[in-house]
Amino acid sequence: MPIHSSSASKAPLLAAVAALCLTALLPAVASAQNADTVRIRGTLVRVDASTLVVQARGGEVVSLARPADLAVSEVYPIKLSDIKHGSFIGTAAMPQADGTQKALEVVVFPEAARGTGEGHRPWDLLPESTMTNATVADLAAAPKSVRGGQQLHLTYKGGEKTVVVPPDVPVVTFRPGTDALLVPGARVLVNAQEKNGTPTALRVTAGRNGFAPPM
Repeated sequence: MPIHSSSASKAPLLAAVAALCLTALLPAVASAQNADTVRIRGTLVRVDASTLVVQARGGEVVSLARPADLAVSEVYPIKLSDIKHGSFIGTAAMPQADGTQKALEVVVFPEAARGTGEGHRPWDLLPESTMTNATVADLAAAPKSVRGGQQLHLTYKGGEKTVVVPPDVPVVTFRPGTDALLVPGARVLVNAQEKNGTPTALRVTAGRNGFAPPM
């Protein structure tokens, strides 16, 4: 995917962008056109009406075209107790030896987004991490080894998972955002895709006042 930088040629930057995600291809969630979407996690360096420049978590600086209809969402923290029976959530997690998943973060989806990306798949937050988007069918106190946490029984079409959520894991939700969130220094998760030969931002999820999207 050709990415432009003021300080490097295209070829090195292609390698850098490939390193941004341990898994470069998103699973098809909505349609086949999303198959080569990449996730860039990092900090906004510069933003204007047509461009987003992001320093990714690995240090690479990536320039992306900003379409006029760029979708912006605000992610913000909520409490572990806000996860309820029947909540539709997404959780990045690490598989455990006993077959459970240990959450790295939990997103509680707004009701209007119920069903988004439902299922279980590999994820690129950490090596070997997974993502499960599913309904909380049951919840209970976590095992004593994770004192203060929650154990979630999640169900989705074709499967189920047990996820243990430690008490210090970030729990967040999101709401529609505005351009006011897109300021230098903002922590972001950008979904991007090549369009007409140009790396283009599709969606930006941003935190306020330095809060980093944990996904």
